[in-house]
Amino acid sequence: MFALGAATRIYVAIGATDMRIGFDGLWGKIRDVLECDPASGHIFLFANARRNRLRLVFFDGSGLWVCSKRMEGGRLYWPAPAGNEKRVQLSREHFALLIGGIDLVQTRERKWYRRPVGEESTESRKTA
Repeated sequence: MFALGAATRIYVAIGATDMRIGFDGLWGKIRDVLECDPASGHIFLFANARRNRLRLVFFDGSGLWVCSKRMEGGRLYWPAPAGNEKRVQLSREHFALLIGGIDLVQTRERKWYRRPVGEESTESRKTA
């Protein structure tokens, strides 16, 4: 299976994708349209025009995963680009909401503190 590590990025392809294309077609779209390396280990998401089907593409080092989801009711929220972008990057949290069918426009993020990587905590400094 695949795991979402801290370095794994999640990219959403803007626009509609023909869901009939297979492994090689998706590989080519990632390379040529999204201008990314398909073997990078990042996750790439594609949807059809009606936004009721989703394809997830991921290379795990030994082979290419292509996973599909068909929404039985409703549609997927698909993020809009800020400008003339070909892809949008999602956080892990937004990815979980998107594949769960939650509309990200209707949600809002709360302020959240996250310690920068490499910074010592005050507890470890007091004990040293």
